[in-house]
Amino acid sequence: MSAPLLAVENVGMKFGGFIALQGVTTEFRPGRVTSIIGPNGAGKSTFFNVLSGVLTPSTGSVRFKGDDLKGTRQHEFVHRGIARSYQITNIFPDLSVHENVRVAAQAGRARYNIWTNRNRFPELDARADKALESVGLIAKRNETAKFLAHGQQRALEIAIALISDPELLLLDEPTAGMGPEETKEMVALLEKLAAERTILLVEHKMKMILGLSDRILVLHHGQLIADGTPHEIQTDPEVRRVYLGQNHGYA
Repeated sequence: MSAPLLAVENVGMKFGGFIALQGVTTEFRPGRVTSIIGPNGAGKSTFFNVLSGVLTPSTGSVRFKGDDLKGTRQHEFVHRGIARSYQITNIFPDLSVHENVRVAAQAGRARYNIWTNRNRFPELDARADKALESVGLIAKRNETAKFLAHGQQRALEIAIALISDPELLLLDEPTAGMGPEETKEMVALLEKLAAERTILLVEHKMKMILGLSDRILVLHHGQLIADGTPHEIQTDPEVRRVYLGQNHGYA
């Protein structure tokens, strides 16, 4: 069995007197799609923010390829090989689709001045186009980003995350706000991306999660209560009690 790409040991998170995470220990091996689920307030977003460097855990450790990430600033995560998208689409709406991705590429090359003359880095145009090709947006490269359909904007955000060629891609509700057809297209994109990198996502659409994931983690009141395959999670009595059985229609 391959070594874990990301290892989480006894992670806890407190906000004042509120315990958002408590004693979470797990690991993520390369080449798998893992989903994090749980009822509202279960600690999913907090856990996701710890894994992506937005939050530093109060206790415990997070290791990437064996290295402790403690003290690593959030912008340095991408240079380690970890990239993420956000629940709310985070793009430059008035730039073109290509310019959005190219700015991200240039930010990685010239961190302290993303507006450096583009002629200094001609190879970044090709990298941006490659990222757009990978998410099916190359035909939209010259369109203004704000005029893309919602699902296309989400795909653009993933292209921005892919520009650093991450080993671990963290996706926060990638189908948020999408209808059935756009969700289907996003699932097809994630299946394609999963062939090349490890994906970890938070999602609420259970049918999508059960069909896409190799593994599912279930949080409840900040604790990890289940960890297994989609079939194991569907048939776990505790999971059915706290989540799947709460009128979601997917149990």
